[in-house]
Amino acid sequence: AGGGYMDEGKDEERGGDDEGVKVPFGSSCHSHRAPSGRAGDTPGLRGPRAATPSGRLSPASRGRSRRHFKVGENWRQELRVIYQCFVWCGTPETRKSKAKSCICHVCGTHLNRLHSCLSCVFFGCFTEKHIHEHAETKQHNLAVDLYYGGIYCFMCKDYVYDKDIEQIAKEEQGEALKLQASTSTEVSHQQCSMPGLSEKYPTWETTKPELELLGHNPRRRRITSSFTIGLRGLINLGNTCFMNCIVQALTHTPILRDFFLSDRHRCEMPSPELCLVCEMSSLFRELYSGNPSPHVPYKLLHLVWIHARHLAGYRQQDAHEFLIAALDVLHRHCKGDDAGKAANNPNHCNCIIDQIFTGGLQSDVTCQACHGVSTTIDPCWDISLDLPGSCTSFWPMSPGRESSVNGESHIPGITTLTDCLRRFTRPEHLGSSAKIKCGSCQSYQESTKQLTMNKLPVVACFHFKRFEHSAKQRRKITTYISFPLELDMTPFMASSKESRMNGQLQLPTNSGNDENKYSLFAVVNHQGTLESGHYTSFIRHHKDQWFKCDDAVITKASIKDVLDSEGYLLFYHKQVLEHESEKVKEVNTQAY
Repeated sequence: AGGGYMDEGKDEERGGDDEGVKVPFGSSCHSHRAPSGRAGDTPGLRGPRAATPSGRLSPASRGRSRRHFKVGENWRQELRVIYQCFVWCGTPETRKSKAKSCICHVCGTHLNRLHSCLSCVFFGCFTEKHIHEHAETKQHNLAVDLYYGGIYCFMCKDYVYDKDIEQIAKEEQGEALKLQASTSTEVSHQQCSMPGLSEKYPTWETTKPELELLGHNPRRRRITSSFTIGLRGLINLGNTCFMNCIVQALTHTPILRDFFLSDRHRCEMPSPELCLVCEMSSLFRELYSGNPSPHVPYKLLHLVWIHARHLAGYRQQDAHEFLIAALDVLHRHCKGDDAGKAANNPNHCNCIIDQIFTGGLQSDVTCQACHGVSTTIDPCWDISLDLPGSCTSFWPMSPGRESSVNGESHIPGITTLTDCLRRFTRPEHLGSSAKIKCGSCQSYQESTKQLTMNKLPVVACFHFKRFEHSAKQRRKITTYISFPLELDMTPFMASSKESRMNGQLQLPTNSGNDENKYSLFAVVNHQGTLESGHYTSFIRHHKDQWFKCDDAVITKASIKDVLDSEGYLLFYHKQVLEHESEKVKEVNTQAY
């Protein structure tokens, strides 16, 4: 399920969005079911269509084909214009023209598998059958899929094959690829000199002409509770649930989504076919195409096996380990570095991965003799938190003390995310067996070490250490940890250290610092034991709309379902940037 093309009864489930064109046109068509029950796939016209085994038409078929439509005098040139301007657009100008002009003439959308009539100037939705209604009314029996380039015959009720059309399609697709390759270098050079691209989080702002265009086109896509673009399952390719749940979390990271869907990636790899960032860009397009059928992430899995060999094979893997490996490879490939040479100091990297996920972890070691402090700051992509019940001693809250930190009402016996963060950032006495040489008094002394956040990332990922591997035992810790929808990280910042007294946080009643506040947008869960289990994820689709992703199956979930889950990985997004990101998303979807 989710791969290949559908039979006639199901082909309307295939998603995709794009735009169209119309001019008088004609050729010959024929439809034939492939022996496997699926429509045969022919290179060139990318989409579901059928072909005879020999590629030739029978006399009866030729007769039917002549009745289907009338051949125009200049149909070859007209078809080339269609492919150049509305299917495979090779220049920025044709892509802009396509985005502005290609909308359904009935409902005004450019989604829902837009097709163009080949007998007149008409664009219509295939999914909503607007193009079908036009074909039946006008007896215009041929249309071109403006996303895949396939030719659909409404008398055959299927995509059709013709060797002349096939040749034209292949030639125009090749020309479009050449144009894109020739203009990409020039566009990249121009973008480097454009103001604003040096900023850390550039956002799209509407220009005056764009605002005028929006004013003249009131029909816009609005985000509602039934908005499903971006909700698409992923096929399990053999114990790959660990990968699928992370992919769902990454593709629903607001600012990362905006980056890839706005076509910001410029490949720097010597071999683009091995670039994981290019594949992520393709994955975003697939998941946000509107196609409801599950996607098969076989290429992503193949690239992961190539670049992270410890994850290769069909054994069960750890989702957290995959997340860190994926971020590392994405970080390297953003810089065109396949060997890891440029990844030695990610703290000085400005790629999109580090802009979003990298934080600064500050370590302060204090000498117990002279109270001199040695400070180091290391980059981090996540925070791993100890749990009660593990071999390491846990620091519980004071007996009888209630906490309202981050909106968490502390229930006796229930550990919260705040408790785990408090333990993570408490001063730790290193003891006499771990003396260090103090840089101030130049002698080996006992010391205390304290971790705090020097710089907060845009996306904060918290990893609960549920899998314990010790000399004594190997087991999974199933302790329930309560976590909030909104999180304030101010108490755990290095700048808040002075508010700590004897390891107890003096939490402000109202920090008023919105820059340190986060919203939950994804949760990864693990069901099962250390030896065998299954990963699923909850993702926030829009505001309070939550969904559970279980490989190919996506179902609606309540906030209670999310907060009651066990939790293995928690993903939080900064509220301030998230607000701006959601604003950009809304403007973009309204504009197109």
